[in-house]
Amino acid sequence: MNLLNPHFTIFGFEIYYYGVIIVTGMILATVLSAVLMRRRNISSDLIYTFFIVCIPTALVCARIYYCVFYYDGWEKITRLLEFRDGGLAVYGGLIGGIGSGIIVCLVKKIPLSRPADCVFPNICLAQAIGRWGNFVNQEAYGNLVENPSWQWFPYAVHIDGKWYQATFFYESSLNFICWVGLFILAWKFVKKPNGIVAFAWLACCGLVRVFVEGLRSDSLYWGPFRVSQLLAGIILVVGVGMIAFLLLRNRKKEGCLVGSLRGDPYGITEFIRNDKDDVPDKKINAMRHLYEKEGTQGDTKAAQGQGGKTELPCGQPDENDKPHGGEKDD
Repeated sequence: MNLLNPHFTIFGFEIYYYGVIIVTGMILATVLSAVLMRRRNISSDLIYTFFIVCIPTALVCARIYYCVFYYDGWEKITRLLEFRDGGLAVYGGLIGGIGSGIIVCLVKKIPLSRPADCVFPNICLAQAIGRWGNFVNQEAYGNLVENPSWQWFPYAVHIDGKWYQATFFYESSLNFICWVGLFILAWKFVKKPNGIVAFAWLACCGLVRVFVEGLRSDSLYWGPFRVSQLLAGIILVVGVGMIAFLLLRNRKKEGCLVGSLRGDPYGITEFIRNDKDDVPDKKINAMRHLYEKEGTQGDTKAAQGQGGKTELPCGQPDENDKPHGGEKDD
């Protein structure tokens, strides 16, 4: 790979490595989100609806956000369509993606928290992969490193004959660590309340960006403020605050912070479809015990969201009813 000319050519058309890396992250995040949806009792086809709607919207908003804060005067508009010259902002993409995702949920009349718990963790992975696009473009670096003893990768990166802090690598590594933790949480945590995983991602995103943006030497500024760092601090506070709110609300409603002492302890009992022909997964679905019992059409009907609610044991569920208890997959 030639870092001074980061692209390859197909039939005379330049394909930039940055774009290839970004798209790779998007595709991998989509596939893993589909896996989590199957696990959390949602039709995996729903992720493709989100993909078709949210990805283009996120890219457009990422470009608009960048142009608004980077260019001056009329350049904010005239440079908007010059996307091949580079310039996308993470927060703009998140605003556009999440906003369009909310619209999809409203149109389909499904609770936002359920798919959000499946999709948001994998945004961390997409960000971790996407940051290597910054390495290819030799951007998103930190302060100048003048001490020769620290002029080595991954602490620093060599750009134009000088060494700078490799902030792209710091953020990529931290996002990958966050993804591992969040993915495990989403896989294991299937009790009420929903939304914990999504807001945990928000808090992680804010925390990582507060740290990294403080080291960047090419940050976007709004007056004396680093735009991304300021917004990251707000996101961190909102994420932590919403987790506390969800837990306290669940304790008031269900009698405990997690699960329920008054009814169904699970937050994913009802199956969410993308269309009427979808059926629940019976292999990795955390609620597969509902579908493995023969002669329980009422339970299956309720779990598929076609009427009523499945009555499960109050408080702590029986060992045989736990989604992770010793049952073999089909």
